[in-house]
Amino acid sequence: MVVSEIIPFWEGTKTLTLHPVRVNAGFPSPAQDYAEPPLDLNQLLVQHPAATFFVRVNGDSMQDAGIFSGDILVVDKSLQAVDGHIIVAVLEGNFTVKRLQMRDGHCRLLPDNPRYRPVEITPEMDFEVWGVVTYVLHKVQNGAFPLERADR
Repeated sequence: MVVSEIIPFWEGTKTLTLHPVRVNAGFPSPAQDYAEPPLDLNQLLVQHPAATFFVRVNGDSMQDAGIFSGDILVVDKSLQAVDGHIIVAVLEGNFTVKRLQMRDGHCRLLPDNPRYRPVEITPEMDFEVWGVVTYVLHKVQNGAFPLERADR
């Protein structure tokens, strides 16, 4: 999965109306008479504005992590990447999105799709963690959330 577009954070319109009724995934609650403050998407998605970027991705190597081609990732460059984080990295001059694995002094980039192989990072490689993915944004197509793999 590669990064096809990098979009810097912009503090434009900050709030949307958050409907005061909570939508339950289980049984409805009778106690719904409270008001919510407006929803500030910047406050929700962006903790470090100067270090936050949005990137559009292309490919299917992270589909089992819920990241699909065309999705927009919120990436925070100020966070320290640790084992298990999904990261945007620069590998040999190309941006990629993978899960970071750091074990026994070795670093690997793991796809979340069994059709792809892990990438072992060696000292000779030009490699840099560019940022940590904090949110994934994608549009629901035809009322269906795209969590099912195409080959199932």
